[in-house]
Amino acid sequence: MRIFEILLLAAVTLLPFVKRPLLRRIHADYLLLFLCVLLALHLIVEGWRWQMVPAYVLLVLVAWRLKTVDGFASVKFSWFRGLGYVLLCWLLVIGWVLPMVLPVFSLPEPRGSYRVGTALIYEQTDRDEEITEDPNDKRELLYKIWYPSEAAITNMKAEPYVDQASRAGFATKYGLPPAALDYLDKVQTYVYPGISVAYGRFPVLLFSHGYGSKATGYYALLTELASQGYVVVNMNHTYESLGVSFPDGHSASFDYDYQRRISANAMATIEPIANVFKQGLNYEERHPIVREAIKDYFEGAIQERWAEDMMGTIDLLEEWNAKGPLKGALDLKRLGVFGHSVGGGAAGKVAMNDKRIKAAANLDGIQWGTMIDSSYHVPYLYLSADWPAEHEDINAHVYAHKSQDLFYECKLLQSGHPNFMDIPFMVPVPALAGTGAMDPYEGMEIASRLVTSFFDTHLKQLPDTEPEKLSAVHDLLELRVYEGGFTR
Repeated sequence: MRIFEILLLAAVTLLPFVKRPLLRRIHADYLLLFLCVLLALHLIVEGWRWQMVPAYVLLVLVAWRLKTVDGFASVKFSWFRGLGYVLLCWLLVIGWVLPMVLPVFSLPEPRGSYRVGTALIYEQTDRDEEITEDPNDKRELLYKIWYPSEAAITNMKAEPYVDQASRAGFATKYGLPPAALDYLDKVQTYVYPGISVAYGRFPVLLFSHGYGSKATGYYALLTELASQGYVVVNMNHTYESLGVSFPDGHSASFDYDYQRRISANAMATIEPIANVFKQGLNYEERHPIVREAIKDYFEGAIQERWAEDMMGTIDLLEEWNAKGPLKGALDLKRLGVFGHSVGGGAAGKVAMNDKRIKAAANLDGIQWGTMIDSSYHVPYLYLSADWPAEHEDINAHVYAHKSQDLFYECKLLQSGHPNFMDIPFMVPVPALAGTGAMDPYEGMEIASRLVTSFFDTHLKQLPDTEPEKLSAVHDLLELRVYEGGFTR
């Protein structure tokens, strides 16, 4: 919450209970003037938002009572007065909860030496669109590119937080009216659309988002990477992100009907895995059962489709490097891929199948499919959330063979699955957001430092950037390094 929001709420919370003693010492007009000044400062400096509407209603009621109450009159209890105080308390609870649960939050300021620009690139592929019913549809993709810049940004307006299509998809997902997320316009970002790319060639990272999430809902992480000298290609997997608006004005939102169709037998597929963990079987007893079950889970097909999106994108990089906003800025010999959740598993598939990838990272995604029989041939980072002990640790089986190169097995303690997104800032209540008990800013700092140091080491070949050094600095990071499948 912002400072004048807090002061305004504090005023309308305290005044109903202390108005009579105050009115004996201070004229009502002065108290009303105080409230008016406080409201004016809030509206001018911070601007109104719908979460504060209960506070505005309370303000009107408090002002009315200040003008009508005699501070020297004796107070007599009545059922009407008691009901009024019950309603007041109810309104106060709502007045405090709404702006606290949905705040105008602050994103972490990027630590890198570059400013960050963004650009959108649209591509219509020649691949059939599997998700729509029209057999003539071709898959179309809209990329958001985050890149380093040295441009002056004086008097420039930063990009609004999250595009309108993603906001609309988020509102639909949680049953909110379309305008419910307009307050996000007040969130300060650190990216500037259309500014020039910094001089030089930069490593390229492809990023794949989570299933059914905001494709661009990773501002903190992606802004940090771009500020450190990476060009980040932010995938938006059409119909499986919350939404995307294409240049000609048409949009595509998450296809819930398609999700229901492909996940119809999900429980039957995953049940054998859940059972072997519940039964307390040891690793060797579980492994063959897990091995068979993970091959047919529906998210494996999603990861295959997303991997095709990303490998097709890699095919386009030479063209992007020859013309357009990224001309000459891409170092195509230093390609990395990473993702979150289902996108993390998709990134793993790309690393397995495309030899142009030099390093890959998976942020808390299960690797579905046949990876369990293979090992990576490039450096690989797996960062897990701090799942409870009863959680089925499927990746312990999937990553049995680790990597022929280095394999980093990490855990962010006291974190939840959404801690790698902006969700902990947007909804700062762990019970609602599904995040862990850790401070969200500390969690994002650790995660972004780890991902940056990993790619700094294996793409930029910078000295003294080894990820394992971070575990000595951050108590909430567990890290183990394997080389060729053995502990280093």
